[in-house]
Amino acid sequence: MSTTGPHWIKSSYSGGGGDNCVEVARDRAEAIHVRDSKQQEAAQLALSPSAWSAFVAYATEARA
Repeated sequence: MSTTGPHWIKSSYSGGGGDNCVEVARDRAEAIHVRDSKQQEAAQLALSPSAWSAFVAYATEARA
């Protein structure tokens, strides 16, 4: 059993100055986790893959 946590990836849209940073990770149960990179120990969202896909589609459409 691994004791390491999920591998977090910072959003490519996050600013380099530490502002508005979002990180995402996928766990073995296939949940998608989202957290604020400035408050890594704070609460996180855990989303199903279908909910994450719906969010990404919505965000992509809203940006267009």
